Amino acid sequence: MDTIIILDFGSQVTQLIARRVRECGVYCEIHPFNISEEKLQSFRPKGIILSGGPASVYSEGAPIPSFHVVEFAHKHDIPILGICYGLQLMAFQNGGEVNKSAKREFGRAELRINMQNAIFEGIGEHSLVWMSHGDSLTKIPDGFEIIAHTDNAPICAIAHKEKKAWGVQFHPEVHHTADGKIMLSNFVKNICGCTGDWDAEHFIDAKLREIKEKVGNNGVICALSGGVDSTVAAVLLHKAIGNQLHCIHVDSGLMRTDESATIEKLFREHFSMTIDVVDASALFLGRLAGITDPEQKRKIIGKTFIDVFEIEAKKFGDATFLAQGTLYPDVIESVSVKGPSVTIKSHHNVGGLPEKMNLQLLEPFRELFKDEVRNVGRALGVPDWFVDRHPFPGPGLAIRVLGDVSDDRLSILRRVDDVYLDEIRKAGLYNEIWQAFAVLLPVQSVGVMGDERTYEYVCALRAVTSTDGMTADWYQMPYDVLAKMSNRIINEVRGINRVTYDISSKPPATIEWE
Repeated sequence: MDTIIILDFGSQVTQLIARRVRECGVYCEIHPFNISEEKLQSFRPKGIILSGGPASVYSEGAPIPSFHVVEFAHKHDIPILGICYGLQLMAFQNGGEVNKSAKREFGRAELRINMQNAIFEGIGEHSLVWMSHGDSLTKIPDGFEIIAHTDNAPICAIAHKEKKAWGVQFHPEVHHTADGKIMLSNFVKNICGCTGDWDAEHFIDAKLREIKEKVGNNGVICALSGGVDSTVAAVLLHKAIGNQLHCIHVDSGLMRTDESATIEKLFREHFSMTIDVVDASALFLGRLAGITDPEQKRKIIGKTFIDVFEIEAKKFGDATFLAQGTLYPDVIESVSVKGPSVTIKSHHNVGGLPEKMNLQLLEPFRELFKDEVRNVGRALGVPDWFVDRHPFPGPGLAIRVLGDVSDDRLSILRRVDDVYLDEIRKAGLYNEIWQAFAVLLPVQSVGVMGDERTYEYVCALRAVTSTDGMTADWYQMPYDVLAKMSNRIINEVRGINRVTYDISSKPPATIEWE
């Protein structure tokens, strides 16, 4: 299929380039800047995009490929687009000059197009763009021409007609660049000649063939958490290999109200699939007793999950593969320019199991973003009410009960969460919000109910907007809705006498509290 390769030079928004390209119906992959020439050619890309990045091309240790990227692309007749640092790298490798800007440029700028060009097809003479750079191109390389400028950047976009090379100083991938999506569509479709037919159905057809060929007659075990990713993966795998798939759902006792029963009903009744539901709640809660440190909680839950899963998985002697719902952001984080990010919190997965049980990993969604998995789910017939569910953490409510995890405190949080989400749905706000949940704080406060003094728990309500969970802003919940939520929670949930609303963004806060 048509493929665009994005070389990552460390930009915080490289993933956005991939998302915008895929929104054009074109498949793309992100690879580190230090990819070898041979490896890059093996993908047979229809186009190459060089991302932005925080470095200067003259800095010690600057990310510079071991080969001349424009000459490589020209040699193989592959169009190339450089964005911000990518533009500066192209100029640097082709004899142009890059210098510190007299005035650094961050934020909106008005782009003035000098001459019409294929990259600007369908765009007027002026367009709003988003800048984020300290260096600027001060001399264009031989053979290139200036095709756009801003007040602060006389050389803002360049092109080399013969070499099919383009470079822009701004970021077309971000939302604030008004015509950015048009520019990227012009590049991948009109210039690179991609057909734009990559969608959920195309992905499903290709993945079904791939799974059948890879699995053969062997068995596959799927760790079914009950989240969107693992559920859609299980449905896809079942469509490919039928009863060779063995789904195991471990009820940790840390789920929301009736969560495990809902999952079991969905698979048995809607998809006519078998699923083994294992009640291990007593084991999980026993091991968590008295534990208050969030990282310790996550590690205990992960270890307990593996212990339980290993016992259950041994019941299926034909199993050769372990299926996981790994997504593309997880994959590219591990091969980023500067290496994996600092651990903010441990991820809950079945890490360690494949090696321990001599299983091969099967990750059907390792090329997809979250919204793309949702589209695949819809195409496979997963009900909208399930596909559109907010993300739920692997460790479950254990990281939303701050402090000690007990049956009583979990019960209180479940009731709060039920009321909170019920009011969000009644107000028609659920699909506007990326994630909403309640947190039980290890804090008690004085209150008064029926002329009597109370000393009960405080809960916090959290709701955020996001596109991929990497950054998030707090959702501005209408006051009248907040008032209903607070009133119902305090009246209906024994043990709560105070409700707060979290108005922190990510960063600096995380979405989850632990």
